[in-house]
Amino acid sequence: MDYIQSIILGFQVALQWNNLLFCFIGVLLGTLVGVLPGLGPVAAISLLLPTTFHVPPVSAIIMLAGIYYGAMYGGSTTSILVNIPGEAASVVTCLDGYQMARKGRAGPALGISAFASFIAGTMGVVGLMLIAPPLAEMALKFGPPEYCALMIMGLTILTFLASGPMWKALLMAAFGLFLGSIGLDAMTASARFTMDIVELSDGVGMVPAVMGLFGIAEVLLNVEHSIKRSVFETKIHHLLPTLRDWKDSIWAIFRGTVIGFFLGILPGGGAVISSFVSYAVEKKVSGSPEKFGTGMIQGVAGPEAANNAATAGAFIPLLTLGIPANSVMAILLGAMMVHGMQPGPMLVQEQPGLFWGAVTSMYIGNVMLLILNLPLIGLWVRILKVPYPILFPLILLFCLIGAYSLNNSVIEVLIMVGFGLLGYLFKKFEYEAAPLILALVLGPMLEAALRRSLLLSAGSPLIFVTRPISGVLMLISFLLLAYPLVPWLRRKRAIIPQVRDED
Repeated sequence: MDYIQSIILGFQVALQWNNLLFCFIGVLLGTLVGVLPGLGPVAAISLLLPTTFHVPPVSAIIMLAGIYYGAMYGGSTTSILVNIPGEAASVVTCLDGYQMARKGRAGPALGISAFASFIAGTMGVVGLMLIAPPLAEMALKFGPPEYCALMIMGLTILTFLASGPMWKALLMAAFGLFLGSIGLDAMTASARFTMDIVELSDGVGMVPAVMGLFGIAEVLLNVEHSIKRSVFETKIHHLLPTLRDWKDSIWAIFRGTVIGFFLGILPGGGAVISSFVSYAVEKKVSGSPEKFGTGMIQGVAGPEAANNAATAGAFIPLLTLGIPANSVMAILLGAMMVHGMQPGPMLVQEQPGLFWGAVTSMYIGNVMLLILNLPLIGLWVRILKVPYPILFPLILLFCLIGAYSLNNSVIEVLIMVGFGLLGYLFKKFEYEAAPLILALVLGPMLEAALRRSLLLSAGSPLIFVTRPISGVLMLISFLLLAYPLVPWLRRKRAIIPQVRDED
């Protein structure tokens, strides 16, 4: 009965005209972001974050969330029609989607992509509704040591799953923790690393940091490369999949939904990994694996279902534990904190309207996306032809205006530009920015939990291993950190006898 009342409350909040408007704006912008290669939801949310400061918190979160799952819809359009993924999670869709378009089946490919996204998104929201409240109740038993261990594990998992060498990800996380320590000490009020700059007293602003790392850096990187786009020009027809298409796709959609939802919950999992895993599973269970890459509709349905279900799954650790599963969720965590909300187990109890309103708005957003995507295919094709020399200066201008409007401060603009240059260098030298952002957001909370834990234990660090939950979480973190050393140790053992023989 509580569930029914909570869902009714959620729809009452989500169906308010202003929240409906912001939901529509979010999913429309998300689709546009997904359609345009070179942007992505991280950059878009970073750029649009300053625009939400003067709207109600619920409306802001509904819009930003809409951009995230809306981008998953839009990304498939470019993958199918241009063979360029509009969003990283749609990379796999290129393999069979574009081949279907070349065979004259662009319509069914776009149609099954939209319906798979809708089904997976809806089922993902149902899973979010069922899992999030019990998990939040369990998390209420957490004390400072458990929260500290949980945040350490979140950082460790994200660095473990980051692309490239693990030492690079750990270095980025350490740099993020350092940046998170800048500002006034929460207990002593003494200034740390502020260099007598008043604007740094409250710490490094998360908004200019993410705008620089993901917005400006993305523009600088894309300016180097001239992306050649040959838009599929043949008239698109038969958008509604046939019964045969549904028969071939339905189980791929359900498998992709389950894979995406549970991988989305894991820190570092997300939509990209989910879509790759789903494609691999479909190829494995197929009776004709050799045909994948030649225009198999299962190769479109499964990954598209997976990346949309993953977006719903990613909200579970954010809303219930206050732990972001990926860089987008880290930005949303920062946005919620800016609006005076503290994601975590108390959110469901203290602000049920916000929690259930945001969750139920995802139902409405998925319906809007289904209606938007199919009739407006022609519009998205025209938008694909917008030249990048026009698009990128507009993005830079928006970044500058957004950063200055935060506090009418030139320092904020300089911070954004600085992070933009850093982000560009990080991408050039293959350092992933996600661990840095996660550490920047979690750093102050991690420090607070650590200091409270040490106060409880009179300075003894054994409190983290003697308490069962925190002990298990710390053990998982240790094993993840130690895992990369195992092959190294094996190599050392293999080398030592050879050296002795030579001696």
